[in-house]
Amino acid sequence: MSQSPSEGREPVPPPGGDRTLRALGLDGVPREEPLLYPGAWPRESGLLDGDRLLPLDRPSCQEWEDGEGRVPVLAIGSNASPAQLRHKMAEFGVDSAIPMVRSRVTGLDIGVSAHVSRMGYVSASPVGAPGVVRELFVLWLDAGQLAVIDASEGVPMAGGNFDRLWLPAPDVRVEPGDGSVLRGAYAYVNRHGVLHDGTGAPRRHPGKQRPLITELLHGSARLRELFGTTPEEFSARARADRRLCDRGTRLFAEEQRVTASGLERYAGSGPDDPLAGGRTPSAGPTAPMP
Repeated sequence: MSQSPSEGREPVPPPGGDRTLRALGLDGVPREEPLLYPGAWPRESGLLDGDRLLPLDRPSCQEWEDGEGRVPVLAIGSNASPAQLRHKMAEFGVDSAIPMVRSRVTGLDIGVSAHVSRMGYVSASPVGAPGVVRELFVLWLDAGQLAVIDASEGVPMAGGNFDRLWLPAPDVRVEPGDGSVLRGAYAYVNRHGVLHDGTGAPRRHPGKQRPLITELLHGSARLRELFGTTPEEFSARARADRRLCDRGTRLFAEEQRVTASGLERYAGSGPDDPLAGGRTPSAGPTAPMP
């Protein structure tokens, strides 16, 4: 089974059972340090409770869905980083715990978003990949948590970079490890498409920023003119400069680096619940878009 993209893995829990993100080596925040993207992912399922990642021995997906009204959201990039999630939630004072369930996902791969993020990195976006198996985290989010993540991805905004789409089984098969198969899950799909690998097929996100940005800069003199010649320059120039990021995003398209994710056909579809269609019922909070 292919590995998840990550700058690191959770080490063995330290003596004394300290489950803080810092003690577990999971405290780096890509929104504060862009070249850490996508951040460190845990090894196993867990319950993100403030600054701690607690064990989640027996994921109860049915209970979360039926009893608590939570919805499953596939974490493709930094949303699988507990520190990034904590940072997003803290921005709006949301402190409820988030179940993070490591799951076997068939039919998806992790591509490269065809936009330059104002956070200073080049983010990940899912691509359709029949037969491909990945280990990804499923976040079980309540309505308030979902509104925060939607806002951070620009879902409620006309100029946002992502849509939240419902990916149904059996097209995308999600197995959370309790013997069940989810009827589907949400995922954030880039509105600009994804970058291709030179053959027209979506390129796979390497899971680390420095090699990705270095390769992108090497392949385009115009990109170097805008963002410099090193990953550090790229991140520093892109960070919080909306106009420059928009120019970089347009340049990807102008240089014909962009292809479809293969998931566009799911736009407007969804499960039979109030969240169908991939948007929250209300506008919800607003936050800096990635």
